Amino acid sequence: MVSALRTDPFAGAILQVGVLAALAGTVGLSAYGWLAGLLFGVVTVAALGYGLRRSGADRLGPADWVTLTRATLAGGVAALTVDSFREPIVVPVLVVLSAVALSLDWVDGQVARRTGTVSALGARFDMEVDSFLVLVLCGYVADQVGAWVLVIGAMRYVFVAAGWVLPWMRGSLPPRYWRKVVAATQGIALAVVAAGVLPRLLAVAVLVGALAMLVESFGRDVAWLWRHRVPSRRRPVALPAAPVSPAPAGHRSEWAPGARIAREPAEVGGRRP
Repeated sequence: MVSALRTDPFAGAILQVGVLAALAGTVGLSAYGWLAGLLFGVVTVAALGYGLRRSGADRLGPADWVTLTRATLAGGVAALTVDSFREPIVVPVLVVLSAVALSLDWVDGQVARRTGTVSALGARFDMEVDSFLVLVLCGYVADQVGAWVLVIGAMRYVFVAAGWVLPWMRGSLPPRYWRKVVAATQGIALAVVAAGVLPRLLAVAVLVGALAMLVESFGRDVAWLWRHRVPSRRRPVALPAAPVSPAPAGHRSEWAPGARIAREPAEVGGRRP
């Protein structure tokens, strides 16, 4: 019998194919749209399976299934966005998929807390789905307001990439409710602009405001990480040679390098939640 560890992520692939098939049967989907949606589904299955193995979990929790549903909807949005580069699409369908995915972002958090299944994997999965959906929506509305809007979708990925170069950027950040508000605002603003119900000037103003909130939030996090970074270890100062009695066995001298290191602050691990 195949274990739940293997079947749970693949259930997401089945759901993704179902969403794409529904789109193809109703509003139509080109080969490029299919390819984009399926590629996202494959990446999701691979990443989720890897995350389960790393976390030691044997199956997805209740909230993870809600997030997986959101991921399949985001894959549908990606497929429609790719099609929009070639020909007009049915915009209300894209907006509805985006709105449902954004609404379920609140649901999966509630499910996780009420079922006591909050986990690091679930939080990371939720964050990655949010980031991808925002990036895809930025790609769709770029034709309306300009390519500059892609900065909104790319900012979180730039933050992660910076951590590969700057170790102090990989520190753990304290929980902050405002960060969640800012993240939700990006998705809502992009979905409203994607609906095409706002004049271009007002749509630009809405997205500029959303971008300003995002810059402030990331800027505050970067400043916090900089202030709490671990200073480089100082090289021990050489002391004048003096005849001293050897320390008794099992005793560590006060000037031993290990004693100095032990008194230095430990490096904060982890990543941005």
